[in-house]
Amino acid sequence: MVKPELLCPSGDRECLEAAVRYGADAVYLGAKTFGMRAAAKNFDLSQLREAVEYAHTAGVKVYLTVNVLPRNRELDAFPAFIRDAAACGIDAVIAADLGVITKIREITPDLPIHASTQTGVVNYATASALWNMGCERVVLARELSIEEIAELRAKTPPALEIEAFVHGAMCMSISGRCLLSEYFTGRDANRGACAQFCRLAFNLVDSDGEMIGKERHFLSLKDMNRSAALEEMLDAGVVSLKIEGRLKDISYVKNIVAYYRNALDELFARRKEYVRSSYGKCIPQ
Repeated sequence: MVKPELLCPSGDRECLEAAVRYGADAVYLGAKTFGMRAAAKNFDLSQLREAVEYAHTAGVKVYLTVNVLPRNRELDAFPAFIRDAAACGIDAVIAADLGVITKIREITPDLPIHASTQTGVVNYATASALWNMGCERVVLARELSIEEIAELRAKTPPALEIEAFVHGAMCMSISGRCLLSEYFTGRDANRGACAQFCRLAFNLVDSDGEMIGKERHFLSLKDMNRSAALEEMLDAGVVSLKIEGRLKDISYVKNIVAYYRNALDELFARRKEYVRSSYGKCIPQ
């Protein structure tokens, strides 16, 4: 039996409860510090502990995003932070910085680590290296095809878990490694404060000053939607199907989570080797 999980965003407690009620098997969320979504409400330690208790009632796992790239001045506070977070009962941390990954393994050796998509995993060598560093899971770059995912799965340690995005925003830069936001607005995308400069409309003028495109979204990519490829992704070795959107509201969470839950349940009914990983019970409000 394989137990794939539907992994859903939770920018605040309201969205967390919606994700659990509408079919998430796992949720990912951020604390007030060390996370990549500064604009989200996020969770303080007491809220994090309560969120974990709530989710675990339905067998839903909670992953904490610790995926910021910290500066030197921030590192002294990290050991206490990660100990306190681990004490809240989280099931894993999602980290990108190699120094942070090393420190998590040293400070909380029993806490599972998932290598964030920010690490830019696009090949089996990098995935295996992260496994050797102590990561139980790698979150693949969104740019990979299903064929590339299958090859990576075949050439990495079998115990290494593979997570991949199935729905949400696509960054114009490889795996979010973009400098436009900081350059034009002073808001660092790699520290959770992306201004989404690429979503703006631009005018395109040629070398002669002629307008050849007005108010066009030249840099804005279409959002990802792999709902039609869920079976292929599972067969390629993906065990965690991730929905992007910690900045989205409760309406988005309800509808997108329910849509993917129904799609997966229909697939599981046909493919008996795949089984839902959470209890599948709705928690009363």
